[in-house]
Amino acid sequence: MPTLFDPVQAGDLHLKNRIVMAPLTRNRSPNAIPRDITATYYAQRADAGLLITEATAISHQGQGYADVPGLYGTEQLDGWKKVTAAVHAKGGKIVTQLWHVGRVSHTELQPEGGAPVAPSAITAKTKTVLIKDGVPTFVETSHPRALRADELPGIVHTYAAAARNAVETAGFDGVEIHGANGYLLDQFLKDGSNHRTDDYGGSIENRARLLLEVTRAVADAVGHGKVGIRLSPVTPANDVVDSAPQPLFEYVVKQLAQLGLAYIHIIEGATGGPREIPDRPFDYDALKQAYREAGGRAAWMVNNGYDLPLAETAVKEGDDLVAFGKPFIANPDLVRRIREGAPWNEVDKATLYGGGEKGYTDYPTLD
Repeated sequence: MPTLFDPVQAGDLHLKNRIVMAPLTRNRSPNAIPRDITATYYAQRADAGLLITEATAISHQGQGYADVPGLYGTEQLDGWKKVTAAVHAKGGKIVTQLWHVGRVSHTELQPEGGAPVAPSAITAKTKTVLIKDGVPTFVETSHPRALRADELPGIVHTYAAAARNAVETAGFDGVEIHGANGYLLDQFLKDGSNHRTDDYGGSIENRARLLLEVTRAVADAVGHGKVGIRLSPVTPANDVVDSAPQPLFEYVVKQLAQLGLAYIHIIEGATGGPREIPDRPFDYDALKQAYREAGGRAAWMVNNGYDLPLAETAVKEGDDLVAFGKPFIANPDLVRRIREGAPWNEVDKATLYGGGEKGYTDYPTLD
């Protein structure tokens, strides 16, 4: 029976254990450029079987928060080269998360102060982060404009270009497509945010079209076995909802099963919140079964609120990978702490977003 410390193959990625560091936005990349402390931060955590970077914008238009990193400029890629080199020197594997926020943005963050883009011109009832006088400040998102159909091939191309930049230039072992948490691809998927009447709206097949086009393009760009995708069927994050998530996501994973991906990353329940949402029931076992019955062989990654007993049970019962979020922020040596049964440091919530080394690279290890 497998344990968290057994190696596992995820597509082209041979992982030394089944413990994954989930993507965690930290807002410490001014001008969208990862800094030297970013390399230190990820290298400290390289004992994980896989590191997934914080969400990283595929374009200026894709940016939704201040001081998050990008993959579209030379200085950004140079910054990421230092990160991947540092992680590889420690024997780790690292992929980057490809991000377009869609409507979850602000005009101050968009090219030439333009409106954020979305499947439909519906404002997200949520907040984003701007830096005001050096302090991270939460503000309401700006009203978006609906993307024209003739703009969507360009979005797909931008995802593929960012993936190539990540793997071929920055040295990442692969990429994860962010299809979750109410960002652009999730906005297209769910009928609460997608009111389109063209080929990208209406039916389940139409609403899933952009996500599947992006996934195929990214897989063709860097190799199918180097690509994962993150999905969140019922999270209310960033004001997204679908009237029938079970058939929607079972359709999505059946299509993904045909693509030979590295892994499927599922957020169970509300991102960063309860694992069960009473008014949004969802059968995750049925979702995985639908994927496997359709021929999908990618590693299955579970995420959200996992403690050690829950993670051990998940692996014993057939999940391949377990992602930990906030515990990795406060515990750079989380893998060792799990192995030795040592206590976990608590997160300093005041230093989660923005700033420098404090609350980033200075958490104590067992040593």
